[in-house]
Parts: sequence; C-alpha cells; structure tokens
Amino acid sequence: MTQLNNLDLDLAQELGDFPEDDLDVVFTPKECRTLQPSMPEDGVELDSHVKDCVQTYIREWLIVNRKNQGNSDTCSLKNKGSRKDFHKTLQKQTFESETLDSGDATFQQVGPQHVPAVPEEASRASAACSDPELRSLQPDPRLEHLLRHASAEEFERLNEEARRTNRHPELLALYPAVDEEDVVEIRPVPDRPKEHLGNRILVKLHTLKFDIEIEPLFACIALYDIKERKKISENFHCDLNSDSLRGFLRSHTPCIDLSTQARSAIFSVTYPSPDIYLVIKIEKVLQQGEIGDCAEPYMVLKESDAGKTKEKIEKLKAQAESFCQRLGKYRMPFAWIPINLASFFNFSTLEREIQEAEGLNGKGSSSDKKATLLQARRLSERGFNSEDNYPASNFRAMTLNHNTFFKQEGDRLSDEDLFKFLADFKRSSSLQRRIKTLPGTLKVDISPVPENIGYCLTPELLPLKPFSESRNRPHKEILEFPIREVYVPHTIYRNLLYVYPQRLNFANRLASARNITIKIQFMCGEDPSCAMPVIFGKSSGPEFVQEIYTAITYHNKSPDFYEEVKIKLPAKLTEKHHLLFTFYHISCQPKQGASVETLLGYSWLPILLNDRLQTGHYSLPVALDKLPLHYSIHSPEKIPSQTPPIKWVEGHKGVFVVEVQAVSSVHTQDNHLEKFFTLCHSLESQVTFPFRVMDQKITEASLEHELKLSIICLNSSRLEPLILFLHLVLDKLFQLAVQPMVIAGQTANFSQFAFESVVAIVNSLHNSKELSKDQHGRNCLLASYVYYVFRLPDPQREVVKPGGGSSAISTESRYYTFGRTSAVSVGSKLLQSRVISCSNPDITVTQAANDEEVKNIMSSKPVDHSSSRMSYYVEGTNDMSGLCASTRPSNKKHFHEELALQMVVSTGMVRESVFKYAWFFFELLIKSMAQYVHNTEKQDNSRRSRFSDRFKDDITTIVSVITSEIAALVVKPPKESEQAEKINISLAFFLYDLLSLMDRGFVFNLIKHYCNQLSNKLNSLSTLISMRLEFLRILCSHEHYLNLNLFFMTSASAPASPSPSLSSQNSSSCSSFQDQKITGMFDLSAEYRQQHFLTGLLFTELAAALDADSEGISKVQRKAVSAILSLLSSHDLDPRCSKKEVKIKIAALYLPLVGIILDSLPQLHDFTISDIRSGKGRTGNPEEEQESSGAINQNVALAIAGSQFNIRNSGIPLVSLPYRQAATLGPDTTRNLLICFLWIMKNADQNLIQKWIADLPSMQLNKILDLLFICVSCFEYKGKQSSDKVSTQALQKSRDVKARLEEALLRGEGARGEMMKRCRIPAGNDRSAGVNENLRWRKEQTQWRQANERQDKTKAELDQEALISGNLATEANLIILDMQENIIQASFAAECRDNLLGGVLKVLVNSLGYDQSTTYLTHCFATLRALIAKFGDLLFEEEVEQCADLCQRVLHHCSSSIDITRTQACATLYLLMRHSFSSTSNFSRVKMQVTMSLASLVGKSPEFNEEFLRRSLRTILAYAEEDTDMQATPFPIQVEELLCNLNGILSDTVKMREFQEDPEMLMDLMYRIAKGYQTSPDLRLTWLQNMAEKHTKRKCYTEAAMCLVHAAALVSEYLSMLEDRNYLPVGSVSFQNISSNVLEESAVSDDVLSPDEDGICSGRYFSESGLVGLLEQAAELFSTGGLYETVNEVYKIVIPILEAHRDFRKLTLTHSKLQKAFDSIINKGQKRMFGTYFRVGFYGSKFGDLDEQEFVYKEPAITKLPEISHRLEGFYGQCFGEDAVEVIKDSAPVDKRKLDPNKAYIQITFVEPYFDEYEMKDRVTYFEKNFNICRFMYTTPFTMDGRPRGELSEQYKRNTILTTMHAFPYIKTRINVIQREEFILTPIEVAIEDMRKKTQELTAATNQEPPDAKMLQMVLQGSVGATVNQGPLEVAQVFLAEIPADPKLYRHHNRLRLCFKEFIMRCGEAVEKNKHLITADQREYHQELKRNYIKLKENLRPMIERKIPELYKPVVKVHSIRESFRNHSFRKYDAQTSSQST
Repeated sequence: MTQLNNLDLDLAQELGDFPEDDLDVVFTPKECRTLQPSMPEDGVELDSHVKDCVQTYIREWLIVNRKNQGNSDTCSLKNKGSRKDFHKTLQKQTFESETLDSGDATFQQVGPQHVPAVPEEASRASAACSDPELRSLQPDPRLEHLLRHASAEEFERLNEEARRTNRHPELLALYPAVDEEDVVEIRPVPDRPKEHLGNRILVKLHTLKFDIEIEPLFACIALYDIKERKKISENFHCDLNSDSLRGFLRSHTPCIDLSTQARSAIFSVTYPSPDIYLVIKIEKVLQQGEIGDCAEPYMVLKESDAGKTKEKIEKLKAQAESFCQRLGKYRMPFAWIPINLASFFNFSTLEREIQEAEGLNGKGSSSDKKATLLQARRLSERGFNSEDNYPASNFRAMTLNHNTFFKQEGDRLSDEDLFKFLADFKRSSSLQRRIKTLPGTLKVDISPVPENIGYCLTPELLPLKPFSESRNRPHKEILEFPIREVYVPHTIYRNLLYVYPQRLNFANRLASARNITIKIQFMCGEDPSCAMPVIFGKSSGPEFVQEIYTAITYHNKSPDFYEEVKIKLPAKLTEKHHLLFTFYHISCQPKQGASVETLLGYSWLPILLNDRLQTGHYSLPVALDKLPLHYSIHSPEKIPSQTPPIKWVEGHKGVFVVEVQAVSSVHTQDNHLEKFFTLCHSLESQVTFPFRVMDQKITEASLEHELKLSIICLNSSRLEPLILFLHLVLDKLFQLAVQPMVIAGQTANFSQFAFESVVAIVNSLHNSKELSKDQHGRNCLLASYVYYVFRLPDPQREVVKPGGGSSAISTESRYYTFGRTSAVSVGSKLLQSRVISCSNPDITVTQAANDEEVKNIMSSKPVDHSSSRMSYYVEGTNDMSGLCASTRPSNKKHFHEELALQMVVSTGMVRESVFKYAWFFFELLIKSMAQYVHNTEKQDNSRRSRFSDRFKDDITTIVSVITSEIAALVVKPPKESEQAEKINISLAFFLYDLLSLMDRGFVFNLIKHYCNQLSNKLNSLSTLISMRLEFLRILCSHEHYLNLNLFFMTSASAPASPSPSLSSQNSSSCSSFQDQKITGMFDLSAEYRQQHFLTGLLFTELAAALDADSEGISKVQRKAVSAILSLLSSHDLDPRCSKKEVKIKIAALYLPLVGIILDSLPQLHDFTISDIRSGKGRTGNPEEEQESSGAINQNVALAIAGSQFNIRNSGIPLVSLPYRQAATLGPDTTRNLLICFLWIMKNADQNLIQKWIADLPSMQLNKILDLLFICVSCFEYKGKQSSDKVSTQALQKSRDVKARLEEALLRGEGARGEMMKRCRIPAGNDRSAGVNENLRWRKEQTQWRQANERQDKTKAELDQEALISGNLATEANLIILDMQENIIQASFAAECRDNLLGGVLKVLVNSLGYDQSTTYLTHCFATLRALIAKFGDLLFEEEVEQCADLCQRVLHHCSSSIDITRTQACATLYLLMRHSFSSTSNFSRVKMQVTMSLASLVGKSPEFNEEFLRRSLRTILAYAEEDTDMQATPFPIQVEELLCNLNGILSDTVKMREFQEDPEMLMDLMYRIAKGYQTSPDLRLTWLQNMAEKHTKRKCYTEAAMCLVHAAALVSEYLSMLEDRNYLPVGSVSFQNISSNVLEESAVSDDVLSPDEDGICSGRYFSESGLVGLLEQAAELFSTGGLYETVNEVYKIVIPILEAHRDFRKLTLTHSKLQKAFDSIINKGQKRMFGTYFRVGFYGSKFGDLDEQEFVYKEPAITKLPEISHRLEGFYGQCFGEDAVEVIKDSAPVDKRKLDPNKAYIQITFVEPYFDEYEMKDRVTYFEKNFNICRFMYTTPFTMDGRPRGELSEQYKRNTILTTMHAFPYIKTRINVIQREEFILTPIEVAIEDMRKKTQELTAATNQEPPDAKMLQMVLQGSVGATVNQGPLEVAQVFLAEIPADPKLYRHHNRLRLCFKEFIMRCGEAVEKNKHLITADQREYHQELKRNYIKLKENLRPMIERKIPELYKPVVKVHSIRESFRNHSFRKYDAQTSSQST
C-alpha cells in the first residue's frame, strides 16, 4: 500500500475502502395502523402459544443493510430521482429541424400556394447576373477573426478551449435507461408484511325513513355475493332515529357509547364481482301482529295528508310508544332493500385492469369460467394488502336514492331465502310484483375510501391513525369474510367469534311456544353472573353487552333467524367457557300479572373441545328444565345421563341449528399446526406428562417421536392456515434446528427434520399457483419473511426434559449430526417418498475440489448404509466417533453453520428443492451470518477469522454443487433451463452478499471455480456466456465494485491473483506511462484479467459473445453489452465518482473495451444504411436520400456513393469494404456498445489517448475513423416526434412487427393468439422467451400499443425527452469531434497524415449531413476551418470528392434558418474558396462543386429556404469585398461571378417551388433546367439525378431508371472523349437498345467543351465506377418497375466493364440479378402491368403556355379514366377555382370558338399504343408491345347527322393516331403530341372490323389451354344467341342481303362475306368443343346452343354463298382497281371526297 502514490490512496479511500462498519443491522418498528397495537386483555396469564403469537405480531422488523449499498432500490431511486429533475439542469439545444417546424410562416410568403401560369422556356440566358438583386440584400454579421493571420496551432488551441467549456459531465445520464429485460441485478425489496385489506368502500347512510314516522327503526347492513352464495362481510348496525323516537326506548338503553353511533362504514372487498349486493335489513320494535299487519299503515298513510290521517298517525305513534316501553329490547324483522355494487366497481374497466394486473404477474388469462375468479384473486395478490395498490380511480363514487323497500316475509328470513330473492332480483325486477313494497326514502353514498379518513375504528373498535380529537360520529371498519382464501400472513392480534343461530323447530311443542326469541350469552362459568360482557353491542347502545336477543317472527313455531352475534374471544380460554342459548316465548299482549318472557328451554356449546376452538355447524338438542351442574364440560349431544334425567325437546333431537365461525390470528383451526405448536410449547414450558394433544395422550417417551411426526406433517396442513401462521411456523422450525434438546435423558436433535420441513414448505409455497412471485421467481411471502421477520433463534439455554429417574446429562456431552436409531420409524415415514441416502456431513471439500469429489457429494444413489440419516447422538467411545473429526459443542451450534451443513448433507427430493429454491436458503444464510457477525462483534476481526473453516468448506461445497446443478439443468428442456437461470441468479446474489461478509479472496476463488466449472460442463456457447453474464452482472453491481477491481492500479506490477484485501497490495505509481505499455492498456491481457478480476471476467465474456456465431447469440450479445453499459451508467450516477481524476482512473479500467469494440467493427449495425432504408431523408447526395420503398439496392448505393459511404478512393482501402459481412449485432446492441466507446473516450485521460493514437498503425486508425463514422449516424437527433423509449430502431421495429402481425393474421392466429402464446410462459422468465432482438414482448413495447404510447405522453414529457435526447446527440457528436481532433494532432505529429485527412473529413462531412444542434455546428465548422487553414493544399489536390461533399454540406447549412449556423457556414465556405484560390490560383474546381451542390440542393430538398441562402450569398460577397489581402487578385470578381450564377439557379428554384403540387409541370420544368445545362455535363447530371429522385418518390420507377440511363449515357460520352477503352460503351449510341431517346445525350462538339478543362467532368460519376453505379441503380429501378427485359440490356453494358476489372464478386451478383430478372419474365409474363395512356388536351387562355397543347400522359397500370380526370380536375380546380375548370366528356374535335373564354377546359381520352402491321412482326411479346412506343390511337364513333351512334348502316368511325415527340418510357411521364392523323371507316368497314373481332374472340376461346367452358359458352352465346341485338345476323341482313350498287363497295362486300364464312365455321368448332366440355346438367343448354347455331347457319347460308360475279371476271386492270380501293379505304376523310361519293 505504501507504494501507492497519494492521489491513488485518496481515491481509494474516497470510494470507500470497504468501510469496516459496512454492515448495519437495523430494528425498524412495525408500522401499526391503530393508535395502540391490538393486544389481549390485561391481567391474564397467557399460555405460551398466545404469547408467541402476540410477540410475533408486535416485535420490530430486523433488517440487515449495507451502508454503502446502492442496493437495487436506492440505486434505481437515486437514478430516477436524479432523472426526475435532471432535465432542469440541461440547456435547450437548438436544432434546424425544430426551428423549421415553428417557422412555417416564413415559407408561406416565399412561394404562393396556387399554380400561376407556366413560365417561359427556362434557358440559362435568363440567369444573367442578377447582381443588383443580390446587393440589395442585407448581409449577415461576419466572424471578425476569420481573416486574421494566426498560426494553425493557435487556431486549434482556441477551438479546443471553446469545445471544452459548457460540456455535460455525465454522458450516460443523457442516455435512455437500459432495457429492463436485462436488468437482473435488481433484487426488488419485498413488500412489508401487513394486514390484508381488500378494495375499500365507504358506505354512508344519509336518510332512511318511511312516509310516516311513528316508531324507531334499526338498520343492519352487510355485503352478499350471490354467485358464491356467501355473506362476505360482518353486519354493520346503525339507525337514524330522531331523539324523540329514541326516547321511546330510554328504559331499555343503559347508555349510548359513541362507537355505536356510527352511520358510515368501510367495507372491504378482495374479489370484486358484478354479483355483490349491499343488503340493508330494517327491524322495528316487536309489536303484536304479523309483519304484514304492522306494515299496513306504512303502505296506506302519508305524513303529508291532513285531517283524519293525522289523527290516525298520532294514534299509531302512541301505540308504538307503549309497545316500546314494554317490549323495547325485542325486535321484529320489517323490511329490506338490496343495492347492486356492479356499477360502483365499474366492471368493464375493472376486468381490463385485472387482465393487465395479470400481465404484470406474468400469468396468462384463460377464457374459462375460472378466469374471472383467478383474475380477481390475483388482484388480491398484487397486494390489496397495500391500501394504495388497486387503482381506486376505477371505482366510481355514487349517491343512490331509493324509494321502495321490500317487506320481509315472516316465513322466508334465512340467508338461503335471501340468496333466492337476490338471484331473482338480478334476473329481473319481477321481485317487486311478488313481494309487497313499502314506500320510503333511502339515500346512501358509496365511494372509495379517502386517504386520511378521520376518527375511524377497526372491527375490534380500536381507533385508527390519524385519530382526530373531534369526537363526532366515527366510521367503522367492517370485517370482510372473503369468498376464497386470502394468502397473507397474520400481522396483528385478532380474536373474534361469530355465532349465527339459524333455525329452531318447536313445531311439535306445546301451544305456548309461538313468538320465540333466543337469548345468547358467552359464559365463563355456569353461574348466571358469569355472563361475560364480550358481545359487541348494536347501534345506539353500549359498546359491549352480556346478552343478545334474536328478532321475533310473530306466531311462528319453527322460526328462521338471521342474527349475527359478534364476540370478542378472551385470550385465555378454559373448558368452562361456553355459549349459552336460552329460548323464550314473548307475550305481546299485556296480561294482568303475567311476565313478558316465558322460558321454553336451554342449549349450550362448549367453546373448546380437546383444547381446540370449536367452529362449524351444530344441531343442538334443547333441554326443557334447568341445566344440571357441570353441564358445560360436555357437549349437549354427548352429555352423560343425569339424575334426575334432563327433559329434552323431541327426545334429545337436534332441533336448534347454529353456526359458529372464528376469525382469529391465535387459533390456527388446523389440526397439524395445532399439534405442532402444542408440542413445541410442551418443550419450552414445564408440562406434566402425560398431556393431551387433541385426542391423543403424549407421554414423555413418545414426545420426541410425536414432535418429529408433527414436523413432518406440517406440510400436509392446508395452505391457507399455513400461510396465515407462516412467520410463527418458520420461527419455530428454525428454533428447533439449533435448539439442543434433552428429552427423557436422551439428546434429541430435530435440526434435520426441521430443515426438511422448511424445505417442504418452501416447495409448496413456490408451487402454489395462487401465490405471486417476483421477477426472479422468488415467492413474495418468503422473501418478505427473510427480509423483515427472520432473526436468529434466541440462544436459549439447553432444554433438558428430565427423564423418569435419570439425572440431567452434563452439558459437556457433545452433539453430532449423526445419531441414535430410536427414531428410525419416524425417519422411514419422512423419507418414504424420497431416496434414502447417507452422506457424511463432515467431508470437507478442499478448495481445489475436483469434479469427482463433487460428484460423490452430489450423488443421490443409495449408499449401502442400513441406518437412515437422522441426527444421532454419539458417545465418545462409539465407533462412529472416528468419522466426526471435528465435533461441534452444543453451545456453539450456530444457525448459519447448521443451515449450511443441512444444505450440504440433504439428499433426494429435499436436495432438489433446496437447489430449486436456493435463493431462500442463501438469503437466510446471509441474514443469519450478518446477525452473527453483528452480535459477536466480529466486525473488527479480520474477515478471514470471522467464520470457521468447517463453514467455509460447506460454502465451497454448496457453491460447487449448485454450479454443477445449474450446468446439468441448463441443457434440459425450457422449463428446467429457466429454473437453471433462476438458480444461477440466486447464486450470484449469494456471492454478491458474501463479498460484504467474508474474506474477498475466498469469494473470488468461488467465482473462479464457478466460471471454470461451467465452462467444463457446458458446450453450448450462447447458454454458457448468457449464464456467466447474468452472474457477473449481479456481482459487478456491488457497491464496492471499483475497489474490488483495484481500479486505481493501472500499472503492470499489481499482484497476480484475486487479492483478498487492499492492504496486501504493493504497486508502483502509474502516473507516468511508459509508451510501450500504452497500447497494451487497450488490450484484454492476462495480466489485466488477474489484476482487475471481475471486469476482466466481464470483458472476456463480452469478447467471447462478440466473436461467437452460434444460434441465439444475438440475445447474448445484447445482454453482454447492456451489462457493461449499466455498469458505466452506475459510475455516472454515483456521486463518489464525480471527480474528474476519479473518472480518469475508472475510464482507464475500461480501456480494453476499446480494443474489443474495434475488433467487432465489421459486426456493428450500420446506421448509415438503416437511415436510407427508413426514408429518413436528409439533404445530402441524391443516393443518400432514398425513399423507403427500398427501390435502390444498398450495395449499389454504396458503390455510387464512393467516399460518401465506405469506399475510400484516397488512401488505403478500409477494413470495412462496401461488402461488409452481415451485421450480426442488432441496432440497439450496437448503439449501446458505441455509447460505451464514447464514454471511455470522453472520460479517459486525453494525453493518454493521443499517445495511443500516435502509436497506432494506420489500419487501426482507419478502424477508429470508421467507428466514429458509424457513431455519427447512430447518435443522430431524431427530433421530438420520435424521441421515445423505443430507440432509434422504432421505425424498423414497427415494420417488422407489422409484417409479423400480417403474417399472424393470415395464419389466422392474430395478435391475440401471439400474445396468448407469450403469456403462457410463466412469470419472470421473459428473459428466456426466444424472441428476436428487435422485438421483446413487453407491455410497453408491443407495437400495436406503441403507436398510442406516444400520444399517452404529455407534452411536457415529450419536451423533456426531446431536451435530453438533443443534449445526448450534441454531447456524443462533440466527443466524436474531440476524437477527430486527437487523431489529427497525434497522427500529424507522427507525419502519417496523407491517408487520414480523407477519413477525418469523411466523418466530419457525414456529421454535417445530420440534424445537428447549433452548439455542435459551431464547433464543427471551427474544426473544419482549422483543417482548411492547415491542410488546404492537400484538401484541394487529393481529396477532391471529399471537397465536393463538403461544399454541398456547407452550402446546405448556408440556407439554415438559424443565424449562428448561417454565419458559421458562410465563413467556412468563404475560407474554402479563398484557400482553393490561393493554393491553385484558379478555383474553377471549387466553383464547379459549389454550383453542382446548389443544383442538387435545389432539385432535392423542397424545404430549404432560398431567402436565407440568398442572404448567405450576400454575406460571402461582403467577405470578398472586405478581404483586403485579396483585392489585388482576380479573386473578388470570380467570387461575384460565381454568386451570380448561384443566384440564377435559385431563380429556377422559385419556379419549381410554384409547381410543387403539379408533378407533371414540375418534371417539365426540371427537364427544361436540365436541358439548359446541356453544355455543363456535371450540372445536367445533377439535374437528371434530381429528376430520378423525384420520380422514385412518386413510385415512377421506370422513369427514374430512364433518368439514370440518360445520366450514364452522358457519362459514357465524356469517358469516350477522355480515353478510348474498348470495354467501355462508345457513347450514347451504345444505349439505344435501352431507349431510343438516349441519343439526346450525344456530346456537344469538342470546340464547345473539352473534358480535360479543370473543374469540368470532375464529379465522382465521371469515372468507370460511377458509370457502373448509375447503371446498376437503373437496373434495380427497372426491376422494381417490372421491365425485366431492360435489366438485361443494362447489364449488357455493365458486364464488359466488370470483366475488364476482373470483379468476379460483382459479376456473380450481376448474374444472379439477371437470373432473377429472367425468372420474373417467365413467371409473370402477361401478368405484368406496364402503364395506361391518356391523351390530355388543354384549352383556354387560363392555361397560358399550355393552351391548345396536347400531351400523352403515362399513368400507373389499371388507372381508370375517372381517376385521372378527377386528379386533373381537382388540381386545376385548386389553381383556377373549381367553377372555372371543365372536363370535356367526349373525344370529338374541340371547336375553340364554342368555348367560354373565362374557363379552362381539359379533354381526356383513353389511348392505346398503335402499330402498323409490319411492326407487329417485331413486337411479339407483351413487353415489346408496351415499350419504346410513340404512336397511340383512339376511336370516335359518329354518324353523318352529328349523332355519335346510329343504325348499323349509318355508323361511321374515326380512328385518330397521335405521334409523340419521344418514345415512352421517357425521363418524364407526359410527352407532347407532335403529329396527328385521322382515318374514317365507312359503315361496312366498321362491320368488317367488328366481325373480325368476334371471330378472333371465338377462336381464342375455342383454342384456350386449358379449356375454359364458361368463357367459351359466354362467347358462343353472344355469337349464336337468338336474341342478340345488332348481332351477326342483323349485320349480315343489312350489308350482305343485296349486292351493293356502287362497284367501289364490291371489295368490301366480299370481305365481309368471307368474314362471315370464317365466323360460322368457327361457331361450328366452338359448338363441337362445348359438347366435350359440358356436364350432365348442361345437356339441354347445349342442345339449345346447337339449335341456335344451325338456325343461324341456315339463315346466313344464302348470303354467304352469293358471290359478286364481277369480282370473279378476268379484268385487265385489276391492279389499279385495287389501288383505288385501298386509297379510298384509308385516306383522310375530307369534304371533297364526301361530295364525290354521294
């Protein structure tokens, strides 16, 4: 230690050199709801069981803490706490994208919304220098120091200082928290055990009265569940009587206690359901007469009536008063009213809640009936034990008003009857018709219980906190009787008994028994004075009474009762306690001298039976006479015969039915528990033998045997009582485990039985479906027991039970865990179902335990020992003493040692359970060790000597055995492997805890063994790493993790083993780094692993995970990375680490991670690609902003992009070539890994980093630059909209999910099925659900919720997230910038700059392409200027392409709306120009690049603002004018010239902006602009690409491809001028096969332009790779557009180039694409759709240039006429107003004179491609008929008199043929019509055309393969059908009936005749074919067709056979006649010919 330098020493101490008092054993008082804890009554000697119970309920919690522990909860709280207000400390970063959102207003002024007239031809001439316009603008402020001469070093220093200020210290505080799924290291602190309360409901009674008020009324309220047919709460008694009415009863009310005056009650419902009713029963004082008679006046009289009624009411009142005085203590049933609570529980939302609650519990819902039960039960589990857990918001407060009550029926008063009534009432309200109703008023408030309700009493009448002193009416808590078990251990003393008399049968009794009541008393003896005042009183009376009378049914000999008598049981019960029932007849009529009560008989019920509380249903006999002495000892059914004998009603039959129920936390009401507790207490207190336990006698000899039996049987008890008394049972068992017992002179050792019983209980609790578990699968009840309740068993003195005559054995005798055979019988019982085995517990396993030994210990094969393994007593002389090398003296039996021992020696099933639920035993061990250390004050001892070696050996064995168990389980089916994961986590937590208790060297050895042992056992790499990762992750979350890793020792001379403690360290200071070691610091060396043990292990796992390539590894990789990320986050959030020097040390600890990350570079997810894919377009190069359609292949994009992406032409080729291996890491994992890298770079010592960089070979440096390049894209700011937790990949994910969803829906499973599947996986194992990395089904991330997720967040939350993510993006980018500065400085010092400059620039330029904050941009531009100043010449000479990109990015920022950004960008651009001028004194290249950049910017980003850009141009001009140094040179003039040019380009933009909405017009304009650049190939290329991009956006892929083909042709023209290579295309001629239009690109003659002039054709595309890139991209687009034949033509040009370059990889790819294209042709063939064409004519002066223009528009396939018509009408309607636009509906020629001059007319006609007959020979395929077409035809029918249609003989047709200027497809979608021809067909020619068509249809249908009968019949029907109008027959009759008079028509007549001849022949063929196709049921139909055919044939025959004789005469001048005919048929129709023919 001495050699550590002081700084390190301080650091070590500051981080807490394991403070000595690390442990903290805290006693926390139990929180108590009541003012005083509930206790038994004073002054009674309690028996030991009650004492124990009370003690358990009131003693404090014992919690073991570690002082520095950022123990999961506090850590995450700290994290959350700091996160909560964290955003307030952040500065708002300004982003361009967000200022744009708000700044839309400025845009509105820039371009008008409506499309005005079309501009004139946009030639370059118009761009004459608009200098004045520029000069009129006001320039932005300039940077004052820009032109100052300063050295580059000074420049860099200032930049660095600026960058260092105002930085955010904690990077990871800005980073979204790690996915919870991976957070295994959080052990949730269990809930404190507390009293169970269900959903609490406050019921307030406001009004209860009838129409007349004549007597006092009493209400009794309770809840009933009609589905379960159970009363679910005790009664609440209250009354609302006025003082005057209450006065009637004064004589019967001794006092009125405040607690009985409550009018509001708090009910509790654990399992809400729609079947719960609140029933209010109303009683009145007994009076003469049936209930009906008594109710009569209530039905007929009203208080408000005057006169006689009033008298009647007064009379009734007087009557009532007399009854009250006489019979005031008796009641009679009167009325009742039910209230359904379903609407209060708001059931629809409740069910949803329940399902969600299930989701949280990880339980799937099943659709069976049990589901709702389970749901409700689980709700209770979630802890209705905590008041605030159930969302009370779901309960609706409501006020109910009822005005009818049901009258009680005297013979239907039992609960059974009530449930029938309620069921009827629920079904319908028909109940009201069958039961009489009474009018009245009831007003009740029902609401959720408010937080702090004043003065409130528990069911025992104890006041609750907060207790208000104002003594107004209290609220009463009403005890719930849940419908099913509630599994919550008792935590308060409660001891209540409920008695329910149910029915009495005196039917065969004397006449005197009619109005029967029962007096109920709780007696402590037989004397009448022994009645105890323990019965709770009813309303408005004393709190406790001695007797209670049941209500009376008038004249009923066998009445039902509904009374509930609530009794507070005395804590100490004896056999004298009993319930006494006395039966009376009450005479209602006052008779002279007769008493009111007539005694009828007695019955009783002893409270205890065999010392056990009696509960249940009893049918008791009733004795008629006074009861004999000592009656109460016996039960009335079994009382021995007495003298004189007792007279019984009906001869001792059970005529009285009563039910008794207890709610008690003292009486277990379970035989097994009762027996166990009784026997335990018999050991602890002095008892006299023999004693009784229930019905058996226990002698001293049998005590041990019986106790062991009862321990074994504990687990057989019912689950509910076991859990209710769980704390006490476990305490007792642990007491037995360590308590030395001597029974009857023999030593009894119960520890093994106790242990096995504990194991069995733990097992059954975990296996119970009813109980909840936490995320690690720990049973919540057990977890809270260990955490709060468990404490070391009291070190009681040895208990000796003296035997018969033997003396107590001396205390020196030894106790061994091997023992006597007397208990074998018990043992055999215990182990019947288990494997019996024997292991010697004292075998010590040395630390180097080899697997053989472990196997022996593990072996559960029966070993040949006759004895079963019990605890035996071994005397010193016994043979077995040899086995027990070291004995354990009784007074030294420590709990932790005993527990560890039992874990080691357990076998069979017990052992299995111990492993399965190891967490429980581990936590017990830890807590007991901590208490042991605390109690024995061993904290001061060295850790090595705290625990015995024996114990350490046991621990070593346990760890070793458990590790083997994990390895064995993990390879089994999922259920077991999940188990293994849980055990693994438990083991990790155990070692984690041990680090704070034991010697660390010892623990580190255990960790090492664990890792080695797993490696040997497991061969599946991903499982192995996954297991070890979770294990290490937990260990690394230790609060002293940094010290455990000796983080302050980063030198070579650290000790080479896991070191036990700091003090043994010796290390030299490492502040001076030796250079050769620096690179070593970034590697994961063996030395590092020895020195920094845990981190070394973690890094090893990470490296292994990243290297691996096995199945399921991506999940493991995610785990590994997130483990490291969470570690780094914890340092960032740890206040101890906030000092800079500490951070530097910590970062040094993580340096090897940098090496690992660099090695994994090829596997990282490339965010640059995913951005393209996600269509997140940015203004950059065209290929960088592709649409999400994915039209452009990534590799192609990369190839074209050259340096833009991963091809670097400048220096050494990168490691990451464009064809990187498939990225194996998911985006989230990559992102997490990269943030770790940035964290290290931020916090490490910058000098160290620079030295490291200086030593790196350039290969590694390029890797670092690549990494930084990816970082830039990765930490792009995504803006407010998408800044949600779902991370960068939300977009990608939602697509994946959408696809999955669709797939699932198609498979018919649907999303629900998918969710159900996942839900079936039990809770807590979601880590192993094999779901791919992108999609983890967590509630917050299921995608279909995700969409709403964002709206769920408040605006404030979204703003806060955006603020944090903005700061993250800024900080990340600044770290990247720092790194680049480091690289520049370090490597340039080392003179290897050539190939690095390009790399650095590439990253910088990339970062400028993203949405960056102004903070970052300011620093980035400063760095850029420094670079230009330092390496200007290099930049312009060698980094040409980078320079081009740079120009574009900087120019883009010149158009920013933010002043600061513009200022910086202008300064940078000016400096760039100035340096390029001074270095080459001619900056034509930069000029060219800037011009091209602007052109591409303009063409591409619609949102950029030319106003700002103009202002920037003006600013640059100002710089040029103010630059004194340059005034002497031509530079300022050149700048001005350039700026004028740029201004001209901007003018085009304005026009484009105007046509933004009209795609065709926009394309025309872009087309013209491109044409204007015919002499400037670079710019024309840029515009062609802009057009391609626009087309791609509109999904016009073919046109986009054509643009690229034109661009490629342009490139090839210039390449052929530069160099003549035979494998290159000769120029645009070579592209003719692709499109005839390409010839436009043939180069302008050489004199206009020479390609080698500087700056011309210097773009990256003017190269062979650029040409290939363009063509490949075009091929992709053709393929997307379905023109597969063209793909082939394109590749014909590409292949020779690739062959010449010997690029076989690309050739492979190319040929595979060709194969795909040809496959597509074969498969899709005729099914492809190529496009639909329309002729569109524009008429009207409103159209400006377009007036009288005709175009052919190409629309997507299957576009219908109404669609295009609607689109154009809508668009121009917006421009000119809807009324001003009209669509001409016909296609006839338009007469301009007839049109309204104020309107715009559009004529749209569908046209089809037209080919001459000779052309058809070449156009064979469907594709050929749709490609390269420039002639179109449409047909217009007309008649001579102007109608479009007429008779056959007068129907003419006009065919119009249009020719377009270019062939389709072209680089735009509409082309001008340049020529139109028209032909007219005469009626007979029309007929010939029609008949030919018909015949073709018939032929096609007949020859179709496979034949289509339906189609054939359809065509045939149309041809031969009898009813066809204007059908073939009619045509023949019109034209063929007679020979035409005009010889010119002979030829036509003959043609038509031949057509018919062929037609009828084809009909015959068709009929014949149909004959073979028909089914039996179509025969008739066929016959009909045939008849029609024959008929038609007959009719046509004469006409067909008649030939025109003239045609067959030999005529000399046949030829000329033919000519004249031909001319006639096809010549243009004009007036002249018409006059001739007429």
